[in-house]
Amino acid sequence: MGTRNPENVVIVGGGVAGWMTASYLKAAFSDRISITLIESGSDAAAAGPLSGDETTFSDFGRFFDFLGLAEEDWMPACNAAYKLAVRVQDWNRPGQHFYHPFEQTRSAGGFPLTEWWLHNGPSGRFDRDCFVVASLCDAGRSPRHLDGSPTDGLRGEAVGGQLPYAYHLDAALLAEYLGDHARGRGVRCLTDEVAEVRLDERGWISHLVTREHGEVHGDLFVDCTGFQGLLINRALRVPFVSYQGALPNDSVVALQVPADMRARGIAPYTTATARSAGWIWTIPLVSRLGTGYVYARDYCSPEEAERTLRAVVGPEAAEVAASHGTLRVGRSRQAWKNNCVAVGASAGFVEPLACSEASFVHHAVAELVRSFPGADRQPEAVAAFNASVARVTDDARDFLALHYQGAAREDSQYWRDTKTQTLPRALAERIERWRARMPDAGADGGPAAGPGLTPDSYACILLGTGAMPLRPSPAVSLADDEAARRQFAEVRDTARALVDTLPSQYEYFAQMGVPA
Repeated sequence: MGTRNPENVVIVGGGVAGWMTASYLKAAFSDRISITLIESGSDAAAAGPLSGDETTFSDFGRFFDFLGLAEEDWMPACNAAYKLAVRVQDWNRPGQHFYHPFEQTRSAGGFPLTEWWLHNGPSGRFDRDCFVVASLCDAGRSPRHLDGSPTDGLRGEAVGGQLPYAYHLDAALLAEYLGDHARGRGVRCLTDEVAEVRLDERGWISHLVTREHGEVHGDLFVDCTGFQGLLINRALRVPFVSYQGALPNDSVVALQVPADMRARGIAPYTTATARSAGWIWTIPLVSRLGTGYVYARDYCSPEEAERTLRAVVGPEAAEVAASHGTLRVGRSRQAWKNNCVAVGASAGFVEPLACSEASFVHHAVAELVRSFPGADRQPEAVAAFNASVARVTDDARDFLALHYQGAAREDSQYWRDTKTQTLPRALAERIERWRARMPDAGADGGPAAGPGLTPDSYACILLGTGAMPLRPSPAVSLADDEAARRQFAEVRDTARALVDTLPSQYEYFAQMGVPA
């Protein structure tokens, strides 16, 4: 029997999506496939659809494990720091915050601790009472000890032995690092512009015509062109499904801010701070801050948004150039059509409120590997891929919509109007169920919404944002609360012990010699 020629994969677009895809496919299939990546000059300089800073989910370490790269290899190259949670600031009222951690909720007597907290919580802070991570975030702690060993000794059936954590990183540096890694393993890179996409008689992509290198042929084409959707939307005319009816924001202004991180400290969380026409993210890296204002232009002009962002950051932002953009919030109806697969923002994009483009790329390329080699040989795998990508993106939309629907603040027309946004039907049905019982992995409280989002995530937003009346299940009041009181005490005692023994993030990275 003869040996079939290697699959020829052509990736259009660099950045995080393109180079993550190239690296992952090479790690999976080595020289059994050939990969050509076409990166335009603007791709090489671009850092992503927003600011050049990425915040991931807690499963993202698996991506580097698959590539065989250790944290000490890639984190210093990407200005990366650890992330334990999202700090949701001022969504309930000014001055109030809560954490959405990656830590799993403990249970007692068959009910999650969050539901016991509604019944008779020890304090007014559900996050500190139910999760160890909230105290570590308030204290600015690293999830690893100075010798690099992970945090262990956590008890409880739902917690396991180690604190889950994610990453903050510079997306441009990540793309550069993965580009070097992929080229070193045989990925061919062309710096060029795609002038034309040629289709065959079936409507499949036959080849691309580039300005400098002529025709580029392939068997499978991967669209990593971001909001442009050059292959999937423009050439193959796959419709785009907008989320604008469920999510209010359509614009962004971002800054990359040099900062004295020794004096400021490297917070182990992303901050999402509500403002009068949207919200501001803050992503602390090892040597600087990334920040941006996601807003609705119907309520705020770009100039006003930039002034607001600069005022929040303070003097450190004075000489920093701002980057303005328009968000394409939604997804392609099909992420895989014929011999073209969309990965990254060309497949779908939601606000980065609690969702991560890099983690969604990881999910997509892992699904792509399982579905390889292609549509003409595995049509059922293509259908499963499309269903998985659509589900993950739609669930992220619903999770973000819950933030706006649940936000108690109504101090501007923007916030009053967010309560009138059209709720996706599935989310509306879940909210009705949640009024009777909190989300729970053992009940119908909501899906495990793709990478990083679980019923615990929904419970945190419901409890923290403050607008929705919630009550525990009547069964909780009939159950013995002794096990719950022990769990609350264990969370408190474990948090105190870890705060006393773990270093700050700055101390951790300083002993590695990472901060400048």
